[in-house]
Amino acid sequence: MPSPDSGTDAEATSFDRLPKLSLRGLALTLLALRTIDDGVPDAAALGVLHDHRRHHPFASRAEAVNACLPDAAPEDAALLALGSALDLSLLELISVALAVAVEEIAEVGRAMAHLQAPFGGSRPTLGLLVAAFGDLAPQGRGPVELLSAGVAAQSGLLVPVGEQLPLPERSISVPLPLCLALRGQACTFPGVSVDVDAAARVPLPPSILRVAHRHADALASSSQRALVLRTGSPAEGRAVAAAIARAQGRTAAFIETDRIAGLTPWLLLRNLLPVFTFDLGPGERRTLPMLAFYPGPALAVTGPDGAIATASGTAMSWSLPVPSADERRTLWELALGDADLADRLARDHRHGSGRIAHLGRLAHHRCAVEGRDRPSGDDVTAASWMGEGAGLDGLAHPLQATIPDEALVVTTSLRADLELLLERCRARDRLAEGLGPSSTARYTPGVRALFVGPSGTGKTLAAGWLATRLGLPLFRVDLASVTSKYIGETEKNLAQLLARAEHAEVVLLFDEADSIFGKRTDVKEANDRFANSQTNYLLQRIETFEGITLLTSNSQGRFDSAFTRRLDVVLDFPSPGPEERRALWQSHLGTGHSVSARQLDQLAALADVEGGQIRNAVLAAAVFAQSARRPIEQLDVLRGLASEYKKLGRQPPHQLKYER
Repeated sequence: MPSPDSGTDAEATSFDRLPKLSLRGLALTLLALRTIDDGVPDAAALGVLHDHRRHHPFASRAEAVNACLPDAAPEDAALLALGSALDLSLLELISVALAVAVEEIAEVGRAMAHLQAPFGGSRPTLGLLVAAFGDLAPQGRGPVELLSAGVAAQSGLLVPVGEQLPLPERSISVPLPLCLALRGQACTFPGVSVDVDAAARVPLPPSILRVAHRHADALASSSQRALVLRTGSPAEGRAVAAAIARAQGRTAAFIETDRIAGLTPWLLLRNLLPVFTFDLGPGERRTLPMLAFYPGPALAVTGPDGAIATASGTAMSWSLPVPSADERRTLWELALGDADLADRLARDHRHGSGRIAHLGRLAHHRCAVEGRDRPSGDDVTAASWMGEGAGLDGLAHPLQATIPDEALVVTTSLRADLELLLERCRARDRLAEGLGPSSTARYTPGVRALFVGPSGTGKTLAAGWLATRLGLPLFRVDLASVTSKYIGETEKNLAQLLARAEHAEVVLLFDEADSIFGKRTDVKEANDRFANSQTNYLLQRIETFEGITLLTSNSQGRFDSAFTRRLDVVLDFPSPGPEERRALWQSHLGTGHSVSARQLDQLAALADVEGGQIRNAVLAAAVFAQSARRPIEQLDVLRGLASEYKKLGRQPPHQLKYER
């Protein structure tokens, strides 16, 4: 407990015979002793001081101080605890108490204005505080220096106002959040949220909770005072931070601002653990802000990219893992209430805790809108198209069409290869189980496949079929949005894209992927160096990506050999032969046509076109038929086919020419 200067004229008065004073009461009593007894004219504005003088008839300043110390008044418990944590002097404590009184009691403000007229306002000035309480400063410390640049001022507990004024005329105040916190009120701080429900919204599996508790113990007992939580799910990161705070007997405060003046006293008063939130791109580096005089640990929540350091060096980092299949089953059952559905989802999907909780809420909402009691697998699939927070919109376009087996017309060998790729995607979570150390040492559950073939051979359609069979959303990357002429922006955009896709577990489709995954070139100018750095980043990041990536190109030879080595599967999509072309014509025409089997055979045998051109020809034929209000006829098909040959710069076979 701070004590007055030993030079104060102490009176031999028994503490138990003195009325107990709070720090606020002590401040007002000392002001009364300093002003009223020194002949300041009586005024209505000083009524609050007269009241304290009458109710606390101390003979001297030392007697008043002894009535306040050493035992604390109950209303001072929070301020004295804060003073102990920050090692505040009695002068700083009593100044804070008076500044808070001005904010809470209008009569105190009027008394300050009267005493400081004509220069001061309602808030106490440094000149008044020094005159009234300056003798309470510790030996060797000047009261002006202590109040203007001491711990209370540096931590933001006391805020000097009026830099253009001389020091004695500068007033001091206590920020409103700190005034409320000193009274035990659950107040907010600008740019900071206290999310008491963060852990409840995202149930965490036992494996993550165990590690969280170990980190909490380590942060409390070691010299390492910072921990970075890396995750693609902000909600999951907040839940883990809340679990660490709870293990330390605190509540997490999520900081999303750089304006942290006064934050340390607020954190200490409310027993909060600071958690900084960042969104970093590759190569970005941030230093955790220094909280002046904050004695405890701090956390940071961010994505997988970038680096976060402290004043003493790089911070300890923990990348939140995907729960095991058994833990995912429990989380899905908790989110959906259906054990069978939970078992299937846990087996087929690698969702994290945050994503499972998010999808569960969306699925419940969808089934409630449709008047059903329990979510189904279709509800979860529909919910999976919705991003958590900032989604993939702007960087990729959703391809929501469902592609059934009948719509995918490919050769028998290619279908077998696609089925094998499908099984590889389904088994990726447990594929390395039981294998040797050379297989498991660098294994990641990501799958990277390249579809090679001429335009129109069904590469994008096959990607949609694969996503449909997996029950995952398919997003086609918007290369125009991802690539940028500014140095480092392309890598940052790709980092955000891959992190979000990894978290949401979607299938990413890079059409014409050789435009960004192509061969590195000889460095002849600065642009070549930057282009190569983008390719190098992609080569490294795609290898650690834990999702499913599909790339399409017209030629495998356009890719860097180092990239081809990182691919799991390369599938060749050849131009369709007569048998595949007939199946394509049949599949596209459906049943609403009058084209005979013989005419279909003729189209398949003579029209050497790809599946994409067949689709366009059939759609054009449908326009002609609908205009005439009749089913599609052979002439409609020939007319549409002639248009496709014209786009190719070729003449159709003589037998298939359209005659007007």
